Amino acid sequence: MKSFEFLKTAKRTRAAVLCALLIGGGLAVARAGFPSHINLKVADANEGPSRVTMAPAAKRAMPAVVKISVSKVVKAPAGMQMPEGMENNPMFRQFFGGNGFQAPRPHREGGLGSGVIVSPDGYILTNNHVIDGATDVRVTLPDRREFKGRVIGKDAKIDLAVVKIDASDLPAITVGNSSKMEVGDCVLAVGNPYGVGQTVTMGIISATGRAGLGIEDYEDFIQTDAAINPGNSGGTLVNDRGELVGINTAILAEGSGGNQGIGFAVPVNLARQVMDQIVEHGHVVRSYLGVSIQAVTPAIAKAMSLNGPEGALVTQVSPDSPAAKAGLQAGDVILAINGTPVTEYNRLVMTVSMMTPGDTADLKVFRDGQTKQFSVKVAEMPGEKVERASVDQDHSDSALKGVAVEDLDAQTARQLGLPGSTKGVVVTNVDPASQAAVSGLHEGDVIQEVNRKPVTNSQDFARALGKSDGESLLLVNRRGNKVFLAV
Repeated sequence: MKSFEFLKTAKRTRAAVLCALLIGGGLAVARAGFPSHINLKVADANEGPSRVTMAPAAKRAMPAVVKISVSKVVKAPAGMQMPEGMENNPMFRQFFGGNGFQAPRPHREGGLGSGVIVSPDGYILTNNHVIDGATDVRVTLPDRREFKGRVIGKDAKIDLAVVKIDASDLPAITVGNSSKMEVGDCVLAVGNPYGVGQTVTMGIISATGRAGLGIEDYEDFIQTDAAINPGNSGGTLVNDRGELVGINTAILAEGSGGNQGIGFAVPVNLARQVMDQIVEHGHVVRSYLGVSIQAVTPAIAKAMSLNGPEGALVTQVSPDSPAAKAGLQAGDVILAINGTPVTEYNRLVMTVSMMTPGDTADLKVFRDGQTKQFSVKVAEMPGEKVERASVDQDHSDSALKGVAVEDLDAQTARQLGLPGSTKGVVVTNVDPASQAAVSGLHEGDVIQEVNRKPVTNSQDFARALGKSDGESLLLVNRRGNKVFLAV
């Protein structure tokens, strides 16, 4: 508190001096401690700035940066929870004193983040973690206009999402080329940290191609020392021309929760690829080789007679995978892909993942002291097609209004105690006030049939609802136990 009071005092003192200088001429100079006969040379107020400034870049970028406010309804027990199915049992209530148990009371949680307008017709790019699980998304423009946001799609593995608002002639940002950014280039981070309002911070590019941090499944970050704080997520990283070069995503905070001068942004070139797939197809499709890899250390390089610690060492080849069919083996070192050297093994994963299934990856491989060439036709990664789908607005009267689902991938299936080959859509959100919640549908349920029709993905789910006459019979797989629910 004392330091805060000192700051206020210091500001008042400085303000008094400045006001005296501007108003009182010689009197002001005397009060400030200068002899009254000194003739101060004052800058012409009409002259332009005499300093290096990033103001033009900030002015170009700021109109496109928005605040994103989200909320979601969560269930939390208030006191001891009533066992399911016993709420109306008179003997149970009498034995436990009637009010000894209380049903979970839903409550609403909120969050704040940032986003950037990338098209005049209302497409906004942000982070997945900003909108993940939200039942309500609100977008506030710098001119204070507020719109309801609709999540078009998301990619949790890179932490990006696309939100749409119904508006036109919006101030879209100019998209730059992140591959041209170099260490030492000046950048600005624009966002809404801590909800205080639109804020601009300045720094430089500290590194490019950062990976292996364990922040996301696929990493190719731009690192910057521009101050990034909670609420900046989804905001912009712009170059000295005000062009978008990255989406601010994460910070290294050492437990403080605040800026430490190490922030990470998804490069805009990668973000564009993800966004285009989401907008065009509603999901992101990734390719794979079918190999497990690790870094080549100096010791491994020496043991294998490599020139240096380069490439990606293959530790395992999956049966029947593209790599297996092409003849790759454990112990191979992939030195280059399509003519580009593999300087970091994580970059190989990123490069392959963003290829189109069916494309050919030409690999330069080191094996047993010799360099060989392999051509591998990459395939779609099993279980990678993930999209967010809420009940279509055209079916707003459906009994499943308020339910959100995602395609079920192998990893999620195993987390739910199911075989990785399980097909269906996993329920990611159920509005507690919805008919679906009343009928017993829960988050984590896997819907495998709608009205006795198999459901394997979100498109099947949406089509089945479109044919429903208001009631739906769901076959739900709940951690290995199948039940029918009439909603």
